[in-house]
Amino acid sequence: MESEQQPRLRSVVSYVQRGGRMTVGQQRAWERHWADLGRRVADLPPGPIDFAGWFGRPAPVLLEIGSGMGETTAQLAAAAPEVNYVAIEVYEAGLGQLMLRAERLGLTNLRLLHGDAVIALTDHIEPDSLSGVRIFFPDPWPKKRHHKRRLVQPEFVRLVASRLAPGGILHLATDWEHYAEQMLDVCSNEPALRNRFDDWAPRPGWRPVTKFEQRADQEGRISRDLIFERVS
Repeated sequence: MESEQQPRLRSVVSYVQRGGRMTVGQQRAWERHWADLGRRVADLPPGPIDFAGWFGRPAPVLLEIGSGMGETTAQLAAAAPEVNYVAIEVYEAGLGQLMLRAERLGLTNLRLLHGDAVIALTDHIEPDSLSGVRIFFPDPWPKKRHHKRRLVQPEFVRLVASRLAPGGILHLATDWEHYAEQMLDVCSNEPALRNRFDDWAPRPGWRPVTKFEQRADQEGRISRDLIFERVS
């Protein structure tokens, strides 16, 4: 939990507050579904989220950090109906679009958090509780002076590892070579995690190809996956 020694406001965050309004369709989806599907991290009561109560069932909880416009998130949730799938995103338009996708697919196993993943993990998710965490194509912050803004840093990975149940999976993917190497180094040096492969994981066929990944391929960048397991 946050304390005087661990202030809530971090000096460096991995995102910027971009402008941009939701489309009419996204806004209508928000109005129809947010009350049931979504919660703002800043408005959560103190303590851990009761995921079983929120979903209406006990089930493994999988957290996706940075769902973007929900392009793959809705497909992944649809492919795993046995999982309580939670997506966290800072951009309202992205969550609105994800709710549109969820509506079209008739999803019942998806819930949304709006806000900072670090605060959610620190204050509202219990240790040893998540079956998996997915971080697909986070902002690479490619300029060297911005590398400090990258999400995957030792302190963050330590936090994520502490929230995974033993055997839980941290799955990362990026198309930026230097960031991939940083991810590999950081995760390999976290004692609570074990790489399931010698270095890069084979690209899982179940992970849909995003527009970002298609663009990376066209520009000659190779997408790399990393799959780490929480050790006991």
